[in-house]
Amino acid sequence: MMGKGSSHGSITVINAMPCGIGATIGVDLNTTATFEETDGRRSVTILNDASEDKNLARVCVSRAYEHAGMEESDGWNLVTDSEIPVSRGLKSSSCACNAILRAVFSVLGVEMDPVDLIRLGVECAREARVTVTGSFDDACGCGLGGLVMTDNTKDEILARSDIGDYDVVIHVPTFKIRKTGLPLDRLKAVAPEIQKAIDIAMTDPFRAMTMNGRIISEASEVDNSLAEKAVSMGALGAGMSGSGPAVAIVVARGDGASFAKDLGIAPEETILTRTRCGE
Repeated sequence: MMGKGSSHGSITVINAMPCGIGATIGVDLNTTATFEETDGRRSVTILNDASEDKNLARVCVSRAYEHAGMEESDGWNLVTDSEIPVSRGLKSSSCACNAILRAVFSVLGVEMDPVDLIRLGVECAREARVTVTGSFDDACGCGLGGLVMTDNTKDEILARSDIGDYDVVIHVPTFKIRKTGLPLDRLKAVAPEIQKAIDIAMTDPFRAMTMNGRIISEASEVDNSLAEKAVSMGALGAGMSGSGPAVAIVVARGDGASFAKDLGIAPEETILTRTRCGE
């Protein structure tokens, strides 16, 4: 029997590293996972980025069996594929955890509350050391869609709402930013500034997104000029997503392609998507 699971990406409204409070908006970028038990060895294939480390995937499979109270099969085959570039701040790891757990549970016949499944995925990400904050905000944005604010220190959802239908232009530079290289001390130091963005995030998420991008980019010493240019051209909100280097830009529905062209970013470094309503 083959099990299938999927999840979607999300973009940052509030980076959780300074305060432990994070907020994200779900976007329509898909990650899929297929899983089946076999008579052979345990195998992980990451179709969209074969160079990526497979430890997170293995942890997710093992924890799924553990949660089900079953002994892990000696042989299984997991294949993942994703529209989300890895290590660009677009929640690829959180999305993968959600999709993999759903695929394995499909084979094991386990039904799990969506938020509990997200929490299990966060535990997997922490064990695999692919997250600094725990990324509960990222995982909720991927798994639930809409606008979500969370307390990552407690893995609790503080607020949720539908975000509406907007186009999202994402600039994805070719280089990656790994979590191990983040300036944590400087990010913690901007907590008072981030708190101001947190205070308005649920009522004015695009303004909060822009504020967050300016603050986090400066603390991380990452160029924010593209986001500033997008805002000057009329974007509803723009800023670095996660720890970057991707920049997410929200515009009115139907304007994404023309906005990206006018912005002048290279097509091969551009993803056009849209916001995803909550489930």
